[in-house]
Amino acid sequence: MKNILLACSSGMSTSLLVSKMEASAEALGEDVKIWAVGQDKAIADLPETDVLLIGPQMRFMQKKFEKAAEEYNVPVEVIDSMAYGRVDGEAVLKRALELAESK
Repeated sequence: MKNILLACSSGMSTSLLVSKMEASAEALGEDVKIWAVGQDKAIADLPETDVLLIGPQMRFMQKKFEKAAEEYNVPVEVIDSMAYGRVDGEAVLKRALELAESK
């Protein structure tokens, strides 16, 4: 199972994206756990995470998250703005799985 964490300003704006990603994972037969949290909780959840994806509006925090994630060998990436805006769960899921595999 791959654990995919999404972080955004409050944890609310990514909830629809999480639902779309879960639906895509089910359709693709992927065993994943996907959840979204606010920026303040993301670092605390790193030990349980295989991949951390950051909402585009938090791009400025990427270096902070990367530094915290080093300890756990967790890849960190900003979600593609187009995929985020379209709530393209499949595209975001596929990218997260690619990152998890490269870990």
